[in-house]
Amino acid sequence: MFRTGPRNLITDVAGLRVGNASDARLKSGVTTVLCDGTAVAGVQILGGAPGTRETDLLEPHNSVEAVHAVVLSGGSAFGLDAASGVQAALRERGIGLEVGGFRVPIVPAAILFDLRNGGDKDWGRYPPYRDLGYEAVQAASTEFQLGTIGAGTGALTSGLKGGLGSASTLLDNGITIGALAAINPTGSVTVGRTRHFWAAPFEIGDEFGGLGYPSPMPDDAKRILLKYRDKRVGGQMETGGNTTIAVIATDAVLTKAAAKRLAISAHDGFVRAIWPTHTPADGDLVFALATGTSGVELGADAAIDLYAAAGATMARAISRGVFAATPADDDLFPVWSSRSG
Repeated sequence: MFRTGPRNLITDVAGLRVGNASDARLKSGVTTVLCDGTAVAGVQILGGAPGTRETDLLEPHNSVEAVHAVVLSGGSAFGLDAASGVQAALRERGIGLEVGGFRVPIVPAAILFDLRNGGDKDWGRYPPYRDLGYEAVQAASTEFQLGTIGAGTGALTSGLKGGLGSASTLLDNGITIGALAAINPTGSVTVGRTRHFWAAPFEIGDEFGGLGYPSPMPDDAKRILLKYRDKRVGGQMETGGNTTIAVIATDAVLTKAAAKRLAISAHDGFVRAIWPTHTPADGDLVFALATGTSGVELGADAAIDLYAAAGATMARAISRGVFAATPADDDLFPVWSSRSG
C-alpha cells in the first residue's frame, strides 16, 4: 500500500523547495522548484506543442549532469522569461555551475498557454514573467499552497479551472517520490461532467474528494471532452490554449539516463488522470529530479516500483490541483468544488 509523505507535497523529497509567484490581474504566474545544491535531472516531452528552455542539456548523452532549479510558468512563450528571473536570484546567492571563473545557474523551464483565460495581458513592452520568476525564488519553502497559484493561477481544463497540484509517496524501501504539476490540458480530469476524477483508483484517503469512480459510469464517460469544444469564447468556437507541465522527483540516487526513465514513467500519470492527453494541441512535459539525499541506489525490482509510483503520484498531483482550485472574477470555467453530480 502506498502512503503519503508528511506534507503530501513534492517537498517531502529532501533537498527541494518550491516557490510561487502569482498575478491575479494577469491570471498567470510562475512556480519554481529549487534544489539545495544540485539534482540529477531528465526530461520527457510527449505533447505536440511544447515551449521550453535548456531541455537539450538534460539528455543523458550531454555534458551537464545536474541542475539548480526548474521552472514552470504560464504565459506561453513569453513565460520563458521566468527562468531569467530565477537565474538572477540564484546568481545573487552565488549559486551556479562554475565555468571559467563564472557561476552559471542551470535552470531549465517549460511553459503552458494561459493567454486566453480572461486575464489582462496588456503588459506593455516587456512581459512580467522575469520579475515573477525572481519573486518565486524569494518565496521558496517546503510548504506551499495548491490550486489557483503560481503556474496554475490561470490554468483551465475541459469544463473546470485547472491549478497547481502536488503529491508524495513513501515506498517500503524508504525512498520518497514527489510530483508537482501545473494542470492546463485540452482534455478532462473528470469522468464525463461528474465530480469523479479519472485518477480515483490511485487516491490516498480523500485527498481529492474520496469519491471513487461513479457507478454506473455516466453516458458521457466515453465522450471526448475538449477545453473549448463546448465553450464559446468571444462568440466563436476556438481551440488551443493548453498544456500540462510537471516535475517528478525522488531522493533515490539516479543516473541521468534513469532520471529520463523516471520522467517517461511519470507521463503514465497524465494518462491515468487526463483524457485525452498528449494531443497535438498540448505541450505536455515532465522534468525529473533526483536529489540522491537518501543515498539509496536501486536494483532492478526497486526501480520498477519507483517508476510505477511515479505514474500514480503524478496522477494524484494532477487531481489535487484541480480539486484545490478557487474561483476568481471573470473565470471562464467554474471550479471543481462548485460542480454537482
